Amino acid sequence: MAIDDILMEVEEKMDGAVDYLRQEFRGIRTGRASAGLVDHMKVQYYGSPTDLRQMASISTPESNLIIIKPFDPSSLKDIERAIQTSELGINPQSDGKVIRLAVPPLSTERRNQIAGQLKKMSETTRVAIRNARRDGNKEIDRAQKASEITEDDADKAKENVQNITKQYEDKVDEMLAAKTTEIQET
Repeated sequence: MAIDDILMEVEEKMDGAVDYLRQEFRGIRTGRASAGLVDHMKVQYYGSPTDLRQMASISTPESNLIIIKPFDPSSLKDIERAIQTSELGINPQSDGKVIRLAVPPLSTERRNQIAGQLKKMSETTRVAIRNARRDGNKEIDRAQKASEITEDDADKAKENVQNITKQYEDKVDEMLAAKTTEIQET
């Protein structure tokens, strides 16, 4: 495998880990209403789990309110049930046409719990990034032993893998800092 292919594969794996973390962070409640809190929620719709965003329009007219308007009014009860059984901790209020979710402000204790949860998620992503680095370095070593690349090229490739790793770890740190700041705001 060529060095460029190895580096591209490593970067794709790291990018996937960071994208996954970004999606996970979207679902974390910050005390402020966001469509990201519910748009990936799975609703049992005619027996199959369906993303809420495929079943309803989701809006946030106020900083502490989420409005969910189902495309199919008969799915209103299914959506309510999914929200109640989720770990969101918000009770839905329905008027028969739309569902309103009032997002209460977070307590200081809960903010600290969420910050700890964010750190764990970030560390899991860092581990995935380091695993991608390890796999890339193993592939470079294998190519060097098979005499596909020279020792100098292998050293440069490993240096590039380390630089890519640093970039992605920095992205994770930035995302964690931004989300933690967002949670600590009132």
